[in-house]
Amino acid sequence: MADTLNILRAGMTTVQDLGRFGRSRYGLPVNGALDQHSARVANVLCGNAEGAPLLEITALDFSCTPSTDVLVAVTGAPADLTVDGVVRPQWEPLSVRSGETIGISGIRSGIRVYLAVLGSVNAPSMQGSCAPDTILGFGHRLRDGDELGLRQHCPPVDHPEYRIPLFRLRAPVPRLPMTRIPSPWTIDVTDGPDLAEFGDTADRLFGSEFTVSPQSNHIGLRMAGDVPRRVATGEVLSRGVPVGAVEVPAGDELLVLHRGRGVTAGYPVLAVVTATGLSALGQVGPGHSVRFRRRTVAEAVAAHRSQRSAVHALQNRVRTVFDALCIPRAPHAPSPSPRNLPADRRTS
Repeated sequence: MADTLNILRAGMTTVQDLGRFGRSRYGLPVNGALDQHSARVANVLCGNAEGAPLLEITALDFSCTPSTDVLVAVTGAPADLTVDGVVRPQWEPLSVRSGETIGISGIRSGIRVYLAVLGSVNAPSMQGSCAPDTILGFGHRLRDGDELGLRQHCPPVDHPEYRIPLFRLRAPVPRLPMTRIPSPWTIDVTDGPDLAEFGDTADRLFGSEFTVSPQSNHIGLRMAGDVPRRVATGEVLSRGVPVGAVEVPAGDELLVLHRGRGVTAGYPVLAVVTATGLSALGQVGPGHSVRFRRRTVAEAVAAHRSQRSAVHALQNRVRTVFDALCIPRAPHAPSPSPRNLPADRRTS
């Protein structure tokens, strides 16, 4: 019998990867994990390729049990993580024995947690990605009782007597707003192509707080606040829009497009969320407050390179530790990127 990860309490959980790159020309949204940084780090901590399938757990409690010994890592928003009732740390590899229950509850500050397993899990693929697409009806939320096939097992890796964790890998943990004192999220943006059409009101984007609406989802976040007003009167034609576009439709809301966005739109684009800002935005939920911070393209690129450099340094530390402990790392496939597209990653 194949080894599986048995879902006891699914909550709102999907199997994700980094998305469907290079398919916008065919009208397909990129989709994928909304907090890309946390998803990448979870996989790296397990010795996987950055873009391997993993679980994205949103807001609600989750639990599962592996049918074999595994190595897992949990990243993303702070949460109460336990293995058979024993509190364990996030942002580190964890050795879990067959039949032990992994529990994730009390998700706070942000709304998404990522669970990766050494060797990853089996998931159907479409156009090189397992990321669900609600428009096409591909993929679905996990349900209680589902079983996910595991590609690899890992013998227990901890002290046989004292259960001392063997890992202190210094994963790059993003700073989130404090939980006890409500504080707004700071999201970095660069100027959009239609900035000049808003005249003096464009500064409202950077001087006000905006509140995320319950109507928000992976396609886009709706935000209420002191919305900038377009002063130009010409018609805006439909055109391609990037992930992270901050649109200003008629009304009293901003619309910030995320990874499930359609590839074209006809609203003016005031700003564009940076790559690092998009991962932070993936943790923002209904009722949260957001402040936008203006950045130049050079600053945005530098921040992205710094974050990616931290992940690459973590990969080197993981490789060294895993080799020293004889942990069988997963075979690495290239992580997807616009310049490095896999032909297909279908799994059985």
